[in-house]
Amino acid sequence: MKVTVVGAGNVGATCANVLAHRDFLQEVVLLDIKEGTAEGKALDTWQQAPIDYYSTKVTGVTNDYARTANSDVVVITSGLPRKPGMSRDDLISTNANIVKSVTENISRHSPDAIIIVVSNPLDVMTYCAFLTAKKDSSKVFGMAGILDTARYRAFLADEIGCSPKDIQAILMGGHGDTMVPLPRYTTVGGIPVTELVAADKLEAIIQRTKVGGGEIVNLLGTSAWYAPGAAAAQMVEAILKDEKRIFPCCAWLTGEYGLKDIYLGVPVILGKKGIEKIIELQLNDSEKELLSTSAVHVKEVMDVLDNMKVTA
Repeated sequence: MKVTVVGAGNVGATCANVLAHRDFLQEVVLLDIKEGTAEGKALDTWQQAPIDYYSTKVTGVTNDYARTANSDVVVITSGLPRKPGMSRDDLISTNANIVKSVTENISRHSPDAIIIVVSNPLDVMTYCAFLTAKKDSSKVFGMAGILDTARYRAFLADEIGCSPKDIQAILMGGHGDTMVPLPRYTTVGGIPVTELVAADKLEAIIQRTKVGGGEIVNLLGTSAWYAPGAAAAQMVEAILKDEKRIFPCCAWLTGEYGLKDIYLGVPVILGKKGIEKIIELQLNDSEKELLSTSAVHVKEVMDVLDNMKVTA
């Protein structure tokens, strides 16, 4: 099995490194446009193999998509961070052109590959890849919910004083401050979280989760990479091992939850065919309202991309 990670920045390099450590792939190709970057990080990861005992070969290439041919899964992390003075529309236009170009090249060399988008703004970049790839939406989706729920679960583990391994949670909506954590579907070792965390503290954790990415940016001066890279790698593993894992992913909705023609975070089953099923939860009125608000926000950004006609 072969996986390509496009973009050898912090997130992409971490994803490749985590996949190598999982030791179930023949090869991970790490591609970047900057000369030597992917090669150097791939070589460093390969030299780690004798220490950490894995056999997966990591190959770095500079903008040579022929080397990515016949990939089973492609993870797209390419794109620029938003810089001071850059408008939202500028960011969308810049990254959409990057994601479009990457998707075209990937589709040319690996037409059957499943595409996982990590580039930001996540929901609209996934939409851009979908329009460009012209393949079934079950094979083009985004990584967001796994990262967001990981932050939520980590914060809960700190509050409860338990292992994060025992916390299960679902989070829906867009990847941003309109995301919808669902305490009603959050359990700790099978125990409802509401029995272990006071309502006011739970609400504070939810709010912290919504701005979790910004918290790290404020501390580091740049976006997170360990958790996002590992989240994308977990999706790859679930697909290629056909694990049928239930994860929140950015998926194309065709009527589920009363929403249509929109990419939004929902729980799905991931397997060898990509998204094998979208799970529809029985949301209460409050949860439906929050999801609807998030959908409106995401649709507005998707409309910006449509009006730019980048993928026309």
